[in-house]
Amino acid sequence: MNIKHFFKSLASWAKQTIGTLYYVSKHPETPWLAKLLTGIALAYALSPIDLIPDFIPLLGYLDDFIILPLLVGLAIKLVPKELLSVCAAEAEAHPVSLKKQWGVALVILCIWLLVIWCLVRRFWL
Repeated sequence: MNIKHFFKSLASWAKQTIGTLYYVSKHPETPWLAKLLTGIALAYALSPIDLIPDFIPLLGYLDDFIILPLLVGLAIKLVPKELLSVCAAEAEAHPVSLKKQWGVALVILCIWLLVIWCLVRRFWL
């Protein structure tokens, strides 16, 4: 398998998984802990801000390859199999358009600004 094919399949898997998690988070039968972890995983996946900045060699990308899969895997394990298959089918039938989710982006941005403000206030002021 060449590198181009690998990244193309990885991007396809990520898009499908994010769509599935989106529908899992909206489903009324999803357990609350799964909804919480799904929300955190989606926010982390879609957030332009990382816990460890990408410009730090090796560690910057390592958090994306460790934290995000752990969150996604844990969220998926907490969702019943039947519900997960229903949401996966819904995600395939109706793909989520991330371009139109400005409200989600605004909420994520506000959360990160609040976290930064609290850290600055706690450790600097």
